[in-house]
Amino acid sequence: MIELLLCSVVTVLPDYLYRRYGQGKRLGHEITLYSVWFELRYGITACIALTVALLTMILYFHPSTTAAVSLYRTIPILPEGSGRVEEVLVNMNDRVKAGQPIFRLDSSGQQATVETARRRLAEIDAEIELARTQLAVSDAQIGEAQSAYQQALDELATKTELQKRNAGTVSQRELEKLQNVVDGRAAAVAAAVANKQITQTQIASVLPAQRASAEARLAEAQVDLDKTVVRAGIDGIVEQFTLRKGDVVNPMMRPAGVLVPSEAGQWGLVAGFNQLEAQVMKVGMLAEVTCVSKPMTIIPMVVTDVQDLIATGQVRASDQLIDAQQIVRQGTITVYMEPLFEGGFEGVPPGSNCIANAYTNNHDALAAPDIGFGSWLFLHAVDAVGVVHAIILRLQALLLPVKTLVFSGGH
Repeated sequence: MIELLLCSVVTVLPDYLYRRYGQGKRLGHEITLYSVWFELRYGITACIALTVALLTMILYFHPSTTAAVSLYRTIPILPEGSGRVEEVLVNMNDRVKAGQPIFRLDSSGQQATVETARRRLAEIDAEIELARTQLAVSDAQIGEAQSAYQQALDELATKTELQKRNAGTVSQRELEKLQNVVDGRAAAVAAAVANKQITQTQIASVLPAQRASAEARLAEAQVDLDKTVVRAGIDGIVEQFTLRKGDVVNPMMRPAGVLVPSEAGQWGLVAGFNQLEAQVMKVGMLAEVTCVSKPMTIIPMVVTDVQDLIATGQVRASDQLIDAQQIVRQGTITVYMEPLFEGGFEGVPPGSNCIANAYTNNHDALAAPDIGFGSWLFLHAVDAVGVVHAIILRLQALLLPVKTLVFSGGH
């Protein structure tokens, strides 16, 4: 409507003034309801053509959309394992901090596993102490065996020397017995040393490895025990939380509730613009939005990303070929916008629907030294008509409460 009024000022109005004061025709006499078209045909025709051209220029170079939403993602409240609820620690709509417990499952089985792992660790510690004691016993046994071996060796040397001096003093049979005793005592020393090495190996390698395995089992059991307490992964608000003591929960079933992050929806908007604006929408474009949840307010925005594909062309593999004619709904260009100033989205609830305008800026092109006059004039006109679209957005912001509450029955 405002485009038509602006165009009529430079077309229909001059035509009427010429007819009225140049030709002397009077309103209500020569210019009547039935003769308006004939008398003002040039102005009306020029007004319609100029209006169509102005609308085309505005809507193409300064695109607008009503499909702008502050999207956000909720986090399902689910345990990592199944179990029966033992205690509920929060209520619906409670604000929670990251790491705060939400509910606790029955943990008797996990606690028993943890206790078993602890007892096994204590057993290994006792085995280590026992092995250290056995190491001291092995040292004593080695000393005893070496002493006996040395005694037998000395006795053999004495009897051998006596036989050399007087062959009848010591028989050959007695020397052979003493030699067997020496060999046996030497074997006893070797056995005691080997026993000590076995004990040392147990202390240095076997028992530490067993202890490490026991510690790992204890840590695993403790992790399973900790999983029985479901905690908030992020700061947020607990919604749709109707869990009660005695309920059985399972990760494959419905969640116990949802956690809405505190910063949900505050980052910006996702808007869908017509495919025709694919060559116009650029990162860095300035934009403005007005939201239903915050009427009569204009929020400055900036385009931070433009998705380089259209969702309606997505193909999911199946056993049937897709006929392109089946895609009857025309897809849109997905654009991501963020507030131009910090805190620009304060007071806008997550999930709000908004009306968005994006404005083409030709400042760099106009600053080029080799720009022609025609291009210079056209680009100036493009930038100038953006003011018209900005005015329209402000009128929409003013009329939005009336349109929503009165003409749509408050829905």
